[in-house]
Order: sequence, then C-alpha cells, then structure tokens
Amino acid sequence: MKIPKKMRKFCPKCKQYQEMAVSQNRQQGKNKVHSMSRGSKTRMRKRGLARGFGNLGSVSRGAMSKWKRYGVKKSKKVNLILKCKVCGKSIVHIGRRAKKIEIAQS
Repeated sequence: MKIPKKMRKFCPKCKQYQEMAVSQNRQQGKNKVHSMSRGSKTRMRKRGLARGFGNLGSVSRGAMSKWKRYGVKKSKKVNLILKCKVCGKSIVHIGRRAKKIEIAQS
C-alpha cells in the first residue's frame, strides 16, 4: 500500500487544515508489551478479570496443540505519525490493515 509523503489533514492545535509530513510508527510486538507476564496477570485479577472457573476470555490462551498459530493475523494495522508543518504538533493516525506500507514521493 502506497501512502503519500505529505497529506492535508486537520491539525487540532492550529484548528485548521494544514499540510502534514507522514512517517511510520514502529509497532511494539507481543514480546515488548508482555501482556501475559506475571505482573500483568496479577493486576488483571485485582481488577476482577481472570477469576473463577472455565474459559477466561481474552486472558485465556489457545489450545496447546494450536499454540504456534494462536492470535496470529496475516497483516497489522499501521500507525502513521502526522507532523504539522506550521506548529510541529504530532498526531497518530491509525491506518488501514496492510501487509506492507510504502511512503511514496508525492
């Protein structure tokens, strides 16, 4: 998917449409976030999640036999960072789901 290097979008600081520079944000993977780490699980339980018997919804892991492909999608949603040329304010613009993003000259 090709995205132009410059876009005209609404700047919340200037309160008008400005030209913005587009850059791609590096996504943090599951290894970085550690959503299933011990501390995260304890905090979840204190909030009332992951308690009781049976399937625990999003906290439960997939079946052991299918663990390798559990939670894997074919593509990721890409976060684009738009930086206003006038005031320098950066905003995150969540892009579409795509396998590969290319920021092209416009």
